[in-house]
Amino acid sequence: MSPPVHLFISENLGRYGFPEGHPLSIDRQGAFWNAARARGLDRAVVIADSPAAPRSAIERFHHPEYVDQVIEASRAGSGYLDYGDTPAFPGCYEVTAHLVGAALEGARRVMAGEARRTFQPIGGLHHARRGAAAGFCVFNDLGVLVETLRAEHGVRRIAYVDIDVHHGDGVFYEFEHDPELIVADIHEDGAVLYPGTGFAYESGKGAAQGAKLNLPLARGAGDAEFFCAWDEAERFLERRVPEFVILQCGADGLAGDPLADLRLTPAAHAHAVRRLIGLAERHAEGR
Repeated sequence: MSPPVHLFISENLGRYGFPEGHPLSIDRQGAFWNAARARGLDRAVVIADSPAAPRSAIERFHHPEYVDQVIEASRAGSGYLDYGDTPAFPGCYEVTAHLVGAALEGARRVMAGEARRTFQPIGGLHHARRGAAAGFCVFNDLGVLVETLRAEHGVRRIAYVDIDVHHGDGVFYEFEHDPELIVADIHEDGAVLYPGTGFAYESGKGAAQGAKLNLPLARGAGDAEFFCAWDEAERFLERRVPEFVILQCGADGLAGDPLADLRLTPAAHAHAVRRLIGLAERHAEGR
């Protein structure tokens, strides 16, 4: 029997969010979990807790000075970690360390053969840079995960696939010169949406030229446009034979999101997941 899917749900993960009225509030895990149980999905997974990532792991991606800034803001419990999008809150360092820890523990379980796949519904903070918060993202769990896969597990050629409505700038630009991080990012056009990046002509720099693929979608695009872009992304990934696959599958591209204007249905996300599972089975031992 194949190892099961592990789902990371915990009290600490549920605390990642900002004060009432902020677009990223703290009720997201509860909303997800209620919907998952209503569909019986809780019986199809192993529930996993989220250990806190140690500072040494977080600093594989983030600058020590920035980690110091987050710790100080966490103690103060007020102010902003950036220019106004990402408020500090009491314990924000500890809570976000658990979010990073969930990603790292998920990878450890996959690499050890304990889990076939893992899912972190509270995660994917793809805007944070090595030295700064951005776009509601305190620490970039994805960036830390990439660096940890290399440092602890010897994985080099990693596919990072991002279908969040916003371009994953904190991953794209921090690894823009890295030829072994293969990026395919489908998002609403940065000409009309935060963070204003991710244009089709951007494909990596230096030795990484051609290792990145941006596929911006026009405002109002739906499943038909997504499936067309996905076919291009999949051909791109297939040629590069990754050893490990990471999917950032933010749900804000679904129709009705108040901060964006794509009109996807859940069929788009389901298609992406099914196709990536197949790609991982062909090239990455299912990882």
